[in-house]
Amino acid sequence: MKRRRMFTVLLALMLALAAVLSACGGKSDNGGTNAANSNTAGRSENGGGSNAGSGSEGSGGGDAPKPVTLKVLWWGGQTRHDNTLKIIELYQQQNPHVTIEPEFTGFDGYWEKLSAMVAGNNTPDVLQMNFGEYLTQYAKNDVLADLNPFVESGIIDTSKLDAGIMESGVVDGKLLGIPLGMNALTVIYDPELIKQAGAQEPALGWTWDDFKAIARTVHQNLGIYGSPTLEANNILEYYARQNDQKFFSDDGTGVGFDDQIFIDYFNMQVELIKEGVMPSLDVMQQHSALEDQLIVHGKAPFDVRWSNQVVALAKAANRPLKLTVLPGPNTEKGLFLKPAMFFSVAKDSKNAEEAAKFINFFVNSLEVEEIQKGERGVPINAEIREAISKQLDEVQKNMFDYIDLAAANSSPIDTNYPVGSAEVLNLLGTDIEDRILFAEMSPEDGAAKFREQTADILARKR
Repeated sequence: MKRRRMFTVLLALMLALAAVLSACGGKSDNGGTNAANSNTAGRSENGGGSNAGSGSEGSGGGDAPKPVTLKVLWWGGQTRHDNTLKIIELYQQQNPHVTIEPEFTGFDGYWEKLSAMVAGNNTPDVLQMNFGEYLTQYAKNDVLADLNPFVESGIIDTSKLDAGIMESGVVDGKLLGIPLGMNALTVIYDPELIKQAGAQEPALGWTWDDFKAIARTVHQNLGIYGSPTLEANNILEYYARQNDQKFFSDDGTGVGFDDQIFIDYFNMQVELIKEGVMPSLDVMQQHSALEDQLIVHGKAPFDVRWSNQVVALAKAANRPLKLTVLPGPNTEKGLFLKPAMFFSVAKDSKNAEEAAKFINFFVNSLEVEEIQKGERGVPINAEIREAISKQLDEVQKNMFDYIDLAAANSSPIDTNYPVGSAEVLNLLGTDIEDRILFAEMSPEDGAAKFREQTADILARKR
């Protein structure tokens, strides 16, 4: 189970240090944003062609472009790493003046790695960024370049990109990230295991009671787990939303949902763990890698996570997996479409224009999507989405279809993540959740502690 193991105090200290080092180093205050005004010719407005975003045009007079080295950082599983390396190789073939230095890790450890790089004045030119708490954090610390000048100049072509999802990358009027895809929370399930247990497959309109009933039936009849535990950092927000509440209060001072929401959410899991239907937390911690989840090994029929991750799960499992919406009631209130992740550019990048061209290539090239086929989410470029849909296997097609289903059964995403929300989610995922599921703390005490400490964290950040 993926956990956000971020040393939050270290993050704050490192980002503060980075600001001091940057000021002492005499770097330009406007970072890479002025690169859009250079004399280098921008890309033509040819949309999603195979050379979209190519940096090979050179400057005036037909001179060959100067060699450029870009550092690109991302998180993911092995499938994403392999895909991205192929995409980088393709970009370098089309742009021989560009050398890309890739760096990658799993989600666990990514934010510690990035904060250390920022503090060391070594921020990657292109970095993968997450919506919500982390985008807010890095925006506050002025780490990311405003990409609006590159859009205005045509270097990044947004004419075919989903406007609603694009808005998710805007903070205080600055475009700080280009979404690489869109996804939604989903229940990924193994239809064959459910059939073998004599249970009915989940369908639109099912409830948490139905979820528990299927899980119990599978556990009783097959002797395996009925479900993994549910990662609070993602699922608790859905659970609050389906009860007409938000994760954070609108004024950004604390928790936005009642304690009973928190208590009910964790009591459901505590009950199933006691029955053996869900594994103990120490078992879950032995399956932290995406390709090593219980569903991959046929040890549970369910996995609840982001829809784009079904690609890697199904590849690792080597058998068909399906997707459906999370249990209700009020699924449409809880569910939302989300940018799968962004590519951002470091504000102090010396090669921001080439970084922007690489991002444009990533979102506007069919060749890129032919490699990853939805692994970073359903494409936000409408033309590419339509073209690639004809090349998908069964699992990938199910993921694309699921996004259509989720779009028809969802509500707008909440955007009220205050500064400090990354520390709040770290508290939830690496302290309170663990202690409750290890039976070291009751859900009632956990709710009280979470509310109190969230208010303290957010007060310090204001």
